[in-house]
Amino acid sequence: MSSTRVLLLVLIIIPIVSFKTEKKTVVFFGDSITAGYGLSKEQAYPSILKSQLEEEGVDCEIINAGLSGETSAGGLSRVSWILKKPVDIFVLELGANDALRGLPLDVTKSNLQKIMDRVKVKNPEVIFIIAGMMVPPNLGDEYAKEFTSIFPALAKDNNTILVPFLLEGVAGDENLNLPDGIHPNADGHRILADNVMPFLKKALQ
Repeated sequence: MSSTRVLLLVLIIIPIVSFKTEKKTVVFFGDSITAGYGLSKEQAYPSILKSQLEEEGVDCEIINAGLSGETSAGGLSRVSWILKKPVDIFVLELGANDALRGLPLDVTKSNLQKIMDRVKVKNPEVIFIIAGMMVPPNLGDEYAKEFTSIFPALAKDNNTILVPFLLEGVAGDENLNLPDGIHPNADGHRILADNVMPFLKKALQ
């Protein structure tokens, strides 16, 4: 075999052999729902997702940045700290505490957009997953409708992924929530993981 043919084989083989898929970092940035209020972090849905992905041979780093009681304003004030390391996928689950406090929803939407903007500045290729939420009707039909519309609007404006309602199949079911009727129990978090998994897989692809 001529030296020219050997050189060509080396040039062809080396890129194939050296190719390696990078481990992706997924940040779940939210409030008590993401934090797993009343449970261990291992029982919260981000950890369940990590375990399920590992069982399927998908290796990624999942960071649970949930904080109980967090509002959109609180999230905006602390997001820079989360961005000290690169992020590939950012799951945004905030806003419910704003609504429960009756805060102006235009401010909530603005804060959530600012959070996303800050993440994009540090990580231009980041993929967002926005967790849609709803509020009890006792806050008023108009307010509840306006609140629910925030999340699909953000997803559309930013051309990103939307989980229509994170608490689908869990909200209002006393068997899937803690005694406070607001926070999912361990069984509830397993359903939350099922709700998020298809969208997370889409982002990971």
